[in-house]
Amino acid sequence: MPFVFSPAACSALPVAGSASLFPVRRVFCVGRNYADHAREMGALEQAEGREPPFFFMKPGDAVVSGAGEISVTYPPLTRNLHHEVELVVALGAGGANVTGEAARKLIYGYAVGLDLTRRDIQGKAKEKGHPWDMGKGFDQSAVVSVIQPVALTGYPESGRIWLKVNGELRQDGDLSVMLWKVADIIANLSTSVCLAAGDLIYTGTPAGVGPLLPGDVLEGGIEGVGTLHARIVNR
Repeated sequence: MPFVFSPAACSALPVAGSASLFPVRRVFCVGRNYADHAREMGALEQAEGREPPFFFMKPGDAVVSGAGEISVTYPPLTRNLHHEVELVVALGAGGANVTGEAARKLIYGYAVGLDLTRRDIQGKAKEKGHPWDMGKGFDQSAVVSVIQPVALTGYPESGRIWLKVNGELRQDGDLSVMLWKVADIIANLSTSVCLAAGDLIYTGTPAGVGPLLPGDVLEGGIEGVGTLHARIVNR
């Protein structure tokens, strides 16, 4: 049966060592998964103990990627765009109610990501108890590096995660201090939704988040996973 108009092409990510692309289905993000970031955001209860993870989403077509420098347009309706560098998990298989032991089998690979946030819009939503969608899920809000398959990375549970803006170190942490590890995140998320191949999971950010301006150049990396380069440009 024909469509009333041509469907949009899905977002796709480059894969290291392959000419094939990774098709993106959904983008899930874990909130406050590093205690130091929870503290800087004023979430003291989260910082003092491990509570169940909570998730928010970005549209699949909010993903922007590339093998070189990624151009990201400064979004409208904000004067306080923030960077958050994160380990991104790319799923090559799915399932519901997955155990922690089985979770690893779902992982296709890993990447370096930026969860861009319109912090002023998110803050107003928090004050009113409204959803975060417009603060988190705007166009080009999910920046992702080239995916590294698990055959190249293994299953990293420790390693430096960092971000520089215009050469200045802004974020500097380690995967080992995530409150919820990758397998636990996958298992927990799979109790709420049936995960599928093509899903991306952003696993949280360390402390040091801060504002970005047009013209800023970002360089981030995760030990054993890779690096990401991006530039914020005017509309």
